[in-house]
Amino acid sequence: MVVKSDPNSKLIAENRRARFDYAIESDLEAGIMLLGSEVKSLRKGGSNIAESYASVEGGELWLINGYIAPYAEAKTWGHEERRRRKLLVSKKELSRLWSATAREGMTIVPLRMYFNDRGIVKLKLGIAKGKKLADKRETSAKRDWDREKARLLKMSKRD
Repeated sequence: MVVKSDPNSKLIAENRRARFDYAIESDLEAGIMLLGSEVKSLRKGGSNIAESYASVEGGELWLINGYIAPYAEAKTWGHEERRRRKLLVSKKELSRLWSATAREGMTIVPLRMYFNDRGIVKLKLGIAKGKKLADKRETSAKRDWDREKARLLKMSKRD
């Protein structure tokens, strides 16, 4: 008997560059307001959040520059690919995000977009501080050392 994974809980897009460019201090899950053609396009797998960011404007949280590919079957009533999309968070989280960005100089970076177990699109946001060039070099050196260490341990277990 072959067990299939749940088609509803799957990763849509991931911002892998975010952890390299930013020091993620905390994260939270947010809902996202989408049109029907956008959801259908996401089910097909056409999106990119690598160049996007979130911003608190007018008492609301917005995803800016997130790309969702056009849905071919929705010719007349399709959606704009890079439109601003409203993110859904509680008032308490919104005030925390506003204070982090306005007072502390933090950035809200989208980390992952995925379907949860109920089939609803969610966006994992990270509250982050930008890294300097030296910090990026340190991260890269640490990653290289961890890779080398794992290789050496693997070779020593063979002997």
